Amino acid sequence: MNTDFARRQMIRQQVRAWDVLDANVLEGLAEVARECFVPEAYKALAFADTEIPIGHGQFMMTPTIEGHVLQALGLAGGEKVLEIGTGSGFMTACLATLATHVTSIDVYDDFLKQARLALESAHIENFDLIQMDATKELPDGTFDAIAVTGSLQQLDPRLIEKLSPGGRLFVVIGNAPAMAATRVLRGDDEDWHSESLFETELAPLINGSLPTQFSF
Repeated sequence: MNTDFARRQMIRQQVRAWDVLDANVLEGLAEVARECFVPEAYKALAFADTEIPIGHGQFMMTPTIEGHVLQALGLAGGEKVLEIGTGSGFMTACLATLATHVTSIDVYDDFLKQARLALESAHIENFDLIQMDATKELPDGTFDAIAVTGSLQQLDPRLIEKLSPGGRLFVVIGNAPAMAATRVLRGDDEDWHSESLFETELAPLINGSLPTQFSF
């Protein structure tokens, strides 16, 4: 496979064609070697517009969804980012390419080990990987951007509390097949608002069914 050609085709025919037009995002996707984050058995599908199994019933998002996540966050290069759901580490790599630092958490230790190896092989250093269940706890501090790579049944207000003033959150909310890719923007104080970007379907975050006290 001519990986450079396949990557360009992925960006041109899939990502750009689905209205991901942010030049920084497109450059980031071109820079990160997606094929290095795909399980060996699925290398031939590295640039296909399909979800790729990575174990534990989890999947890599499609390139079009990955592009929309990055575009929705609007990273300009100076942000501190939280990623919930490390998975293969590909989105971690893209976020780290576009931001100052990424803290990525995942329930599965083997995902974190594999992702660390892939990130280090790609010479990416501005990240921390932590084993953590986001439905029970979140890393200390606040973040300029948060990307949730699995769907939630409803918006968790703890995620909004973790946003710095002016911060952005991307999360897919709902139950299949009626899910909405959602961006939340936080204001200067406690103000925030959300907007539905498009309809999609995404595998649930592990333990993504929130306790009733988080409903509002």
